[in-house]
Amino acid sequence: MAHTDHQTMRRVLRREIAGTIGLLTDEHDLRAMRRYRSFTFDDHKIYLEQVEALLRTRASQGSHTTIALFDPQEYAEFCAAMGLDPDNASSRTRFTAELATTGPTVCYEGQPLTDLVPVLVDEAVRQATWEYAATLLARLGTCATCGEDFGRAAFTRASDLLVRILDTAQPGSRHLVCSVTGTPETLVSVLHADEDAQGATHLDEAELLEFTTVLALGLATRSPGGLVMRTSAPGTSDRIYGWRLRGDGLEPLTAGEVFDAYCTDVDSGDLIAPESGVDYCVPPDLGDEEAAPGHDH
Repeated sequence: MAHTDHQTMRRVLRREIAGTIGLLTDEHDLRAMRRYRSFTFDDHKIYLEQVEALLRTRASQGSHTTIALFDPQEYAEFCAAMGLDPDNASSRTRFTAELATTGPTVCYEGQPLTDLVPVLVDEAVRQATWEYAATLLARLGTCATCGEDFGRAAFTRASDLLVRILDTAQPGSRHLVCSVTGTPETLVSVLHADEDAQGATHLDEAELLEFTTVLALGLATRSPGGLVMRTSAPGTSDRIYGWRLRGDGLEPLTAGEVFDAYCTDVDSGDLIAPESGVDYCVPPDLGDEEAAPGHDH
């Protein structure tokens, strides 16, 4: 009887343990892991099927699981730094445990992996974008005259502009995209701002941090770039408008410029038919005289 009680208690405790699975999201990453004899999968499709079956089993037992992006190159570097044998399952377990606290993760809630993988990849791109932009901001240093931290000042400026943009937007769902042209590549960040029935705006904190950091980098470095927003509300046409980054501020785009941006194919330059039920507009006044370009430190 006591033995049975102990088994029951252990089963209950197992349900209390949260787990993390490091996922190889594409064929290329799986091939990279094939160099290790202890990694037995050689078919990515079968690998994903087995992972999904494991996830369903854990969920049926009441266990909570998060999915982390397993990068073979980062794994090799982790093992080298920690003095671990990469051709060992316990090393992969230690790396996955590290990912659970430092890397992008997505909670498994019964969704198919075909839906989960793109979300996980987007999460990884977002984190990498934020880390890169934050690093560049930190390198800007301080003003030799007044000691002001350029990166911190730009982040404060970007935060203020974003608040003004959201405050002056139409009620409803807002979808914002900020792009900053730089070397070696253009940084793009997306922010979703949804309004509930009570008029409160809901933002994802990680999205907000990344978006503000990218905008701050564009302002601080005075790089070419832009910010566009699409607002959607029941019973009304969607409205699209935006600004170009100019100096350390934002300059409104004309309705024609917004139309051209949305109705031109980026690769070919050919015209694209405009969407029906969409208004291309001049943005509302942000109510900030410093939002205009030309404000100097």
